[in-house]
Amino acid sequence: MYKKTTKGWSKHLDFILMDMLCFYLSFFIANFIRHRTRNLFINEFYINFAIILAALHLIFVFFGEPYEGVLRRGYFEELKHTIQHVTGVVVGMFVYMFLFKITEEYSRIVVIAFWGLSIVCIYTERLLMKKVIRHRAQKSKNQEYLLVVSKYEDVIAFIDKYEKNNYSNTVIKGLAIVDGNMAGQEIEKIPVVTDKDNLLEFVRTNVVDEVMMNLNTEWGNEIVNQLVNMGVTVHVNLNKIETNYPNCMVEKLGGFNVLTTCINVATDRQLFLKRLMDLLGGIVGMIICAIAFLFVAPVIMIQSPGPILFKQERVGKNGRKFKIYKFRSMYMDAEERKKELMSQNEMQGLMFKVQNDPRIFPFGHFIRNTSIDELPQFWNVLKGEMSLVGTRPPTVDEFEKYALYHKSRLAAKPGITGMWQVSGRSDITDFEEVVRLDNEYIRNWSLRMDIKIILKTIKVVLKREGSR
Repeated sequence: MYKKTTKGWSKHLDFILMDMLCFYLSFFIANFIRHRTRNLFINEFYINFAIILAALHLIFVFFGEPYEGVLRRGYFEELKHTIQHVTGVVVGMFVYMFLFKITEEYSRIVVIAFWGLSIVCIYTERLLMKKVIRHRAQKSKNQEYLLVVSKYEDVIAFIDKYEKNNYSNTVIKGLAIVDGNMAGQEIEKIPVVTDKDNLLEFVRTNVVDEVMMNLNTEWGNEIVNQLVNMGVTVHVNLNKIETNYPNCMVEKLGGFNVLTTCINVATDRQLFLKRLMDLLGGIVGMIICAIAFLFVAPVIMIQSPGPILFKQERVGKNGRKFKIYKFRSMYMDAEERKKELMSQNEMQGLMFKVQNDPRIFPFGHFIRNTSIDELPQFWNVLKGEMSLVGTRPPTVDEFEKYALYHKSRLAAKPGITGMWQVSGRSDITDFEEVVRLDNEYIRNWSLRMDIKIILKTIKVVLKREGSR
């Protein structure tokens, strides 16, 4: 699932709010210099000043576009834009005072000091903000991995322009050179990871968030459709576009105008609300988990001495691996005994499930039937590895056997619950049905759908329906 680039003023909401705080801080200091008081409300005219200040700042933001290209600006250019922004707001204040004939009510010392302090404060704040944003973008956990598909003759120019103009967290992690077998070599310190023939297989088995198609061939158009069906976001140079791609949008990426196509699109606002819901749910879930631990841990230790928590490597969004946590419900030798039970597997396909699994100790059946074993996964949610609602995270051995189209299940974060869990998981014996439900969730995702699934999950848990 692709995060749609925010347009307009909301794209720079962080700068808008921080600049507003700097304006008020400067106003407070200027007022203190003039009146030697910390009380900003000694005069009703200064209360009006504070209100009008916010309005003028927002008006200037809407019509002046002071944050256009803010991350690309150098020190001098940023100073120039800061002076223009602050001066525009102060001029607006003078116009307001003149129109309402209240210039005598305001101290000019306050206004002049406010102007100078605002320039210093906002300029410093913007430099620090940009440093923080760039630092966050460079952290590997925040980076989106971009695979560039190109001919050798075009790729060096592409890399040079992309890296000079890229201020996002989308980083070139690998190259696919389609007119030669160069895998294992490096171009501009970026590894060539695959060729034309092995491109799809590489994407299936590795972490790839986005693919940039820097070529114009009939083969390229076919690959775009296959990649989208795998759940991968694809960018195509505009002079190489096709009109039949799903969820198309025109964007700018690393200095290039591209056509972006993907399995589904989510806005900043939608993803913010989903993450907020995850954090609130994760906190509540961990409190319940801590209470359950007091009662569950002793019984687990008595019936099957060993670790209370079961940790297993799973595969998350776009192939990222992480450790999933559960209350242990099986004997310590469960993984070894799994090989002996493969002939009894009830699932058709890559998943494994056995009715009355002998590896589960008695109390393990209870915590599974009541879904108590899932409670530690709220820690995965708080860490950002999982979501409250999502797709089922596959095991590593399942993932390694995936067909190309199976990877579309990984286009979204895995969830504690999802379409599969509330659709009678005990009755589903075909892995392809699990894939279908997960893809249905990703393609039709909305916050309303998440809320419906959460409510349905509560009902399923309370009635013990569909438990494993």
